[in-house]
Amino acid sequence: MNLILLAVPFFFLLIAAELLADRLRGVRSYRLADALNSLSAGVLSQASGLLSKAIAVLGYAFAYEYLHLLELSDELWVWVLAFVLYDFCYYWNHRFGHERNVFWASHVVHHQSEEYNLSTALRQTSTGFLLSWIFYLPMAVLGVPPLVFVSVAALNLLYQFWVHTRHVPKLGWYEWFFVTPSNHRVHHAQNPVYMDRNYGGVFILWDRLFGTFQEELEEEPVVFGVTVPLQSWNPLWANLQFYVQLWRDAVRAGSWWDKLRIWFMPTGWRPADVAARYPMVKQDLSRFRKFEVPLARRHKVYAALQFAIYVLGVSGLLAVAAEQPLAVLFGAWLWVAFGLYCIGAWLENRTFARWLEVARLFANLAALAWAQQVGLLEEGGLSWMLLAAWSLASLLWLFWPASRAARVA
Repeated sequence: MNLILLAVPFFFLLIAAELLADRLRGVRSYRLADALNSLSAGVLSQASGLLSKAIAVLGYAFAYEYLHLLELSDELWVWVLAFVLYDFCYYWNHRFGHERNVFWASHVVHHQSEEYNLSTALRQTSTGFLLSWIFYLPMAVLGVPPLVFVSVAALNLLYQFWVHTRHVPKLGWYEWFFVTPSNHRVHHAQNPVYMDRNYGGVFILWDRLFGTFQEELEEEPVVFGVTVPLQSWNPLWANLQFYVQLWRDAVRAGSWWDKLRIWFMPTGWRPADVAARYPMVKQDLSRFRKFEVPLARRHKVYAALQFAIYVLGVSGLLAVAAEQPLAVLFGAWLWVAFGLYCIGAWLENRTFARWLEVARLFANLAALAWAQQVGLLEEGGLSWMLLAAWSLASLLWLFWPASRAARVA
């Protein structure tokens, strides 16, 4: 049973509730392009997980099979123990994700949004599988069964969804023991006083114990985002940006030692010669401006409607993924990645975005034919007809006189 898949409708219902709360309270915690970018990163992460989760799960299962010290059952106390242990391991995984370059390269995706709302919770990395699984191997060695491990991991992730909101104030005594919206807002800040604090997933006790806790201060309003902003609505670039920066610095470094160690040095460390020749100026928070690209409302709505197809497509894929060969999953990933890249280009108002959109819609029709051939869709079924009609209608809209008018309003 995929708990994340079952939770998807509730995620969107709660996002709708938060939007209603925005309106009732007269605040604005959402921008459409930013929210779509966050959700695109989440959809891409789920699609990528179809290809990569086997690495973590098989690695854990192998360690459990050959290295476990205890024979733990699936009794209630084992689940409770596993839930607490998972969050402890998560704390260290998360902390390294902020404190070392190569780990930050993966985790930075989650922090790039300059807004803070429930869509930010779904902004997840597509490359975390590379190293994060290492931190959970102690659970396998202890003897936590793989099914219990996978289940508590999903529960931990689900808990973290609700703390990504500005609408919930401090919660009194609860703040001392558990991660809350207030202490997690601190975690997403780029203010110097808040940076690299509050790493827990469910329990804030780890931060209090290991000296990484910071309370949200009334006199220091949180500025969300990262000190070197993404300045893009492209979810592929969001996942690659910091890796590319590290690679460029490694290539430019004069010392071979610097070329190697840059990946594992504290986050932000750069070789002295590279930093001198290619300085990186961080933004002044007193003049902070959120990234924005002027775009007509109807074109933003068009992007949102097109994005919905990928939410439905990946949700359907998650439901049948266990029955599909790797080649089919990889083909589906290419469809998702290309589509989300095109939507990002559209939101950035790129000069080539309209023709890229034409290519995406024709690719949708080709993908439909391929999906029938490999058995993902029933030939001539309702889903096939609706998707085909939607792509053709979208093509017509692109060249309708009103839609060809200036895209900036």
